[in-house]
Amino acid sequence: MGGDLYALDFDGVLCDSCGESSLSAVKAAKIRWPSLFDGVDSSLEEWIVDQMHTLRPVVETGYENLLLVRLLLELQMPSIRKSSVADGLTVEAILNNWSQLKPIIMKEWNEDRDALIDLFGRVRDDWMQNDLSGWISANRFYPGVADALRFASSQVYIVTTKQMFPFLFKFQSRFADALLRELAGVTIPSERIYGLGTGPKVEVLKKLQAMPEHDSLTLHFVEDRLATLKNVIKEPALDRWNLYLGRWGYNTEKERKEAQSISRIHMLDLPDFSKKLK
Repeated sequence: MGGDLYALDFDGVLCDSCGESSLSAVKAAKIRWPSLFDGVDSSLEEWIVDQMHTLRPVVETGYENLLLVRLLLELQMPSIRKSSVADGLTVEAILNNWSQLKPIIMKEWNEDRDALIDLFGRVRDDWMQNDLSGWISANRFYPGVADALRFASSQVYIVTTKQMFPFLFKFQSRFADALLRELAGVTIPSERIYGLGTGPKVEVLKKLQAMPEHDSLTLHFVEDRLATLKNVIKEPALDRWNLYLGRWGYNTEKERKEAQSISRIHMLDLPDFSKKLK
């Protein structure tokens, strides 16, 4: 019979949640460090949110957004600096050295990871419960993606198992479904949306390829995280999958260059992605 099946990452491939996560991080940072935000005007907050778009690829877990917001604030306001790394630090240096910087500032600021996770989750949860339309509108779909999904001739599955929304464990699929319906005008059956709690992405891909109805289909997996694709490559059982790294997603130039050197990974631009789905 033939045909194609596309397993698509959600955040960073279909949807750009950076605006929402950055605004949530600013809200949470004001709660955690209220004195640091005394005298911070709207223009500085806007600058921080703008820089967060550049730094988004380094975020693996949502609470890190709070750390980035505070570090950016220290870059701009020397009088409040409490971290040894802030002096002379640039946004580009944060992007390239985040894994080394994070443990230093966590220690120097005397922060607890679990407490920050809880705070960030509660702030986002409150926003969703009290202003769902505002929360939804702070997200966006990448240009052309909505039409591509609406008119896709391939079988489409959403695989959104990132730990970006730990507090949404029970309704991660509902979150994706709400954004798809409200922002993209697309309804994807719930059984085709794999959210938190369905296991690592490699396990989801194994489930999809094991379904008898998919035996004759060509399998494609589109992701914006290089590390995720490298995990798939480590699994010989997943050799059937064609792997793609979306250039438009949350990845860095360094990661894109590395991906180009890996034969299993195809680099994908947004217009070509939309054409493939259609």
